[in-house]
This record gives sequence, C-alpha cells and structure tokens, in this order.
Amino acid sequence: MADQPNACPTTPPVIRTIAMPADTNPEGDIFGGWLMSHMDLAGATLAFDLAKGRCATVAVSEITFLNPVFVGDEVTMFAEVLNVGRTSIRVAVEAWRRRRDASEPQQVTKGVFVYVAIGADRQPRAVNG
Repeated sequence: MADQPNACPTTPPVIRTIAMPADTNPEGDIFGGWLMSHMDLAGATLAFDLAKGRCATVAVSEITFLNPVFVGDEVTMFAEVLNVGRTSIRVAVEAWRRRRDASEPQQVTKGVFVYVAIGADRQPRAVNG
C-alpha cells in the first residue's frame, strides 16, 4: 500500500463498521485503541486465511494516526500481505473513514501487523504446515 495514497484502495475491504459514541476517548473523538483493535482484526483475518488456522499478533509497527475519526463515521479496513516467513506473516493495514455528510473517504490510520501461526500446542508452527 502506498505511503500517501491519493485514493481509497480499490481492493475489497476486510472490515467495515460505524464509529459509535461508546468508542470515544475523553475528548469525544474515537479512541485510537478502538481503531487499532479493528485494524488488528482485519490483519488477523488475512493471516488466519493464509495460515489456515490460529494466529497470534506478535508486533505492531509503523502505525501512524493521520486523521481523527468521529462518531458516525463509516470506518473501512483494507489489508494486504507484505511477506510470509516460516512461521510469521506481515500485513499492512489501512483504515479509511467516510463522513456521513461526505462521499469522499479519507485515510485515518496505517500500520504493519505481524502474526505468528500457532499450532494446537499453542506454539509457533509453519505457516504452510
């Protein structure tokens, strides 16, 4: 995914949700942790599909909050696998918002999430095994 995209990704979204009043921080904006948790779910969805089973989040890097999210915004998560190691999967995730009174989406957050495939013994396992 580009560093500073001009347009919302055209790939299918992984998650789409509406920011609600219960998701706000004390200042009334949407809490960054809420946004990160949805991004983690989006990235984990791709990792789970690729690993064909359980994955655990082991790292989040390069996360950047670009714009605020407000109550009522439609928030869409896009994810793309960056690379696959023996047990790990790196996924780039972008969050975009669309205001209820506007049709043009705006990128709000981007980051890279790292997942490890987990076996029945709760230990790392090969992604393809």
